[in-house]
Amino acid sequence: MKKYLIGRILFVIPIMFFLSLFTFGLTYLSPSDPVTLYYDRLGAKPDKQMVEETKEEMGLNDPFPIQYGRWLNRAVHGDLGTSYYYKTSVWSELTSRLPNTVILTVSTVVLTILIAVPLGILCAVFQNKWIDYILRFISFLGVSMPSFWVGTLLMYFFGVKLKALPILGSGDLKHLILPTATLSFWMVSLYVRRLRGSALEELNKDYLNGGLARGLSKWHVIWHQILPNSLLSVITMFGMSIGSLLGGATIVETIFEWKGIGKMAVDAISVKDYPIIQGYVLWMAIIYVTVNLVVDLSYQFLDPRIRLGGRKG
Repeated sequence: MKKYLIGRILFVIPIMFFLSLFTFGLTYLSPSDPVTLYYDRLGAKPDKQMVEETKEEMGLNDPFPIQYGRWLNRAVHGDLGTSYYYKTSVWSELTSRLPNTVILTVSTVVLTILIAVPLGILCAVFQNKWIDYILRFISFLGVSMPSFWVGTLLMYFFGVKLKALPILGSGDLKHLILPTATLSFWMVSLYVRRLRGSALEELNKDYLNGGLARGLSKWHVIWHQILPNSLLSVITMFGMSIGSLLGGATIVETIFEWKGIGKMAVDAISVKDYPIIQGYVLWMAIIYVTVNLVVDLSYQFLDPRIRLGGRKG
């Protein structure tokens, strides 16, 4: 296990390096001028000399290797630079927005698990029955509808018409309901279909009849054997979904003005705040690498065959 973890960590180092180099290169080649954009947002009209002096202070006139080397040296020591727009450290901006993203992620994942798991199993157990047809039809609609449209509908009905929930902001629990519902609607629809297919494969295997022959009830076999085995084919996709949520559900956070990581990235792109963009990409890379590692390790706990096979080897 230790050798595996060390190997994965060492494998990640060159990936992170080339990703940071690629991202920094794209921002360096961008034709937009962050200094001019910054002054424009302030309503100021600086002359060319002032713009050049500001670029010199920010180090934007230095060659690419010097700029990248300076940024990489700071990033290794935990300093991701200073935001052009907010005039604060990128790290402080990330950490200030991260709690809201984590809250939205946790609420979405919990709601998805509570709804998708039992509905997916029900679809498989009652295959081609009326409940299966209804749930499959709803899940088909959920997968087909984009998140921004679902979010807009929820805002219209629950915010404008019923005036039951706030539309914008990230203040309290009420503000969390609509963004969570928007993200969960798509995820539940996706995982109901996926779990149904996985559970149907397991239901057709011989160990179901073996459990029934030993006197176990059908639902006992389903929840204790078929469900864990069905999750094996879903957990990788689920892990990637969690990674996307932790990286910031960009569209949903923007629609509902939820002040998370995704909303921060969109705002940074609009004002060409390159340090924020680079910090966001680095954060996304770390999240996906970590999630993939956790998913790989979880297989050994969900499937005894993998765990025992690894020990035997």
